[in-house]
Amino acid sequence: MKALLLILLAPLCSASLVPEREKDPEYWRGQAQETLRAALRLQRLNQNVAKNLILFLGDGMGVSTVTAARILKGQLQNRKGEESLLEMDKFPYVALAKTYNTNAQVPDSAGTATAYLCGVKANEGTVGVSAGVTRDRCNTTKGQEVTSILRWAKDGGKAVGIVTTTRVTHATPSAAYAHSANRDWYSDGEMPPDALEGGCKDIARQLVENIPDIEVILGGGRKYMFPKNASDVEYPHEDKHRGTRLDRRDLVQAWHDAKPPGKVAKYVWHRRDLLALNLSRVDFLLGLFEPGDMVYELDRNNETDPSLTEMVAVAIRMLQKNPRGFFLLVEGGRIDHGHHEGKAKQALHEAVELDRAIGLATRLTSPQDTLSVVTADHSHVFTFGGYTPRGNPIFGLAPMQSDVDRKPFTSILYGNGPGYKIVAGERENVSAVDFAHANYQAQSAVPLRQETHGGEDVAVFARGPMAHLLHGVHEQNYIPHAMAYAACIGSNRAHCNAAGRPAAAASVLLPLLALLFLLC
Repeated sequence: MKALLLILLAPLCSASLVPEREKDPEYWRGQAQETLRAALRLQRLNQNVAKNLILFLGDGMGVSTVTAARILKGQLQNRKGEESLLEMDKFPYVALAKTYNTNAQVPDSAGTATAYLCGVKANEGTVGVSAGVTRDRCNTTKGQEVTSILRWAKDGGKAVGIVTTTRVTHATPSAAYAHSANRDWYSDGEMPPDALEGGCKDIARQLVENIPDIEVILGGGRKYMFPKNASDVEYPHEDKHRGTRLDRRDLVQAWHDAKPPGKVAKYVWHRRDLLALNLSRVDFLLGLFEPGDMVYELDRNNETDPSLTEMVAVAIRMLQKNPRGFFLLVEGGRIDHGHHEGKAKQALHEAVELDRAIGLATRLTSPQDTLSVVTADHSHVFTFGGYTPRGNPIFGLAPMQSDVDRKPFTSILYGNGPGYKIVAGERENVSAVDFAHANYQAQSAVPLRQETHGGEDVAVFARGPMAHLLHGVHEQNYIPHAMAYAACIGSNRAHCNAAGRPAAAASVLLPLLALLFLLC
């Protein structure tokens, strides 16, 4: 009887899922025509020089994550979700990036960061070095260092900044300034004796010493900056948050001391102090808001920790003071962590927050002089399916049971990870658990303590000057080269001089022609 009732009701339910306007063919025709007109306008290429560059990196933000985040964003706005637009969806140019490392088909975040920041593919686990470096082997590093687009921008006279929801010494941000045979050498307390004896520097020390004039550094990672066993300012009674440095140095003080005389350098660890800053009177800003990674957005203490969007707002306003422009790296780093833990709800809310920061940045800048690029370092074995109806809650159940074990399943699933559970010899019945909880671990096909990365290509969204250079399927290391070309920084600048000559010539010739006209 129940099955018959469902069959009878199915057509009625299905019809109610369709918004009234979408039943009219003219709605879809009109939408397509507007899209076509927008595409035709893109034929007038924006070939301006990019004064500003912003690279948004969603760590682990594969295409399935982008799609699910789009639906979540819409559902948070009380819409069905599928029809909504992420801020990155509004960028006019989209490409795909091949993410493999030189020694790995499915990559890690360190080798990929070296690719999209330094323009060189590298081995997994290494940052800011070529593929000539073997992970963990300090003695292979010398002479293999590669510089990043952050360095190229700084050398070009621009202001530079790093904003992340991970520790500022994590894989993504560290490739912007460090050169390390191991991404995990956050402080000297995490380094083996042979690496210390070989003269390799920990990543936190490189943050302070390699490019001491980075204007903005915001994220987590306090404990790697302070002497071993030093109490944390926010969690003084928690041992796991104590300092880790064996050299007993206070790197926050060292960061401050490295600034030129007369320049104002501010260190903050509390949201209140960050938002209270008079940015017109600050030259350098270091904000470390957690001992390790920052807290998931869903769990964030709104009083003590700033959101990613708030940090980006501060960073852009700081960097905009430089008349020559800026480069800013923004990482939504905990998308990746949510997926590794099988916590899709945490991961997708992190992705929505990154998109919120992208929206703010587009409002604070202009596509006439700012090239913005959004991409990911790699994907995850995250998927959603199950023939869900339109508007199905993204964290909800599929509308069917398995025809094998006769149990329900959530639309979101992982290929592997910690969500694999066997109860009484069978797959866990998800209807008996709170699958909408923020920390629910979605079911996976293969049991692993941590879910793994995926190996498929990732999307690249671009907006602004020369955004059309990101247009097809690219090697991931192409991204910083295209961005540098647009901004006339780095090694590929001949076109900038050539572009400048006609304008310069015109400025001389036009008055001469006018004079000639008057004389005649």
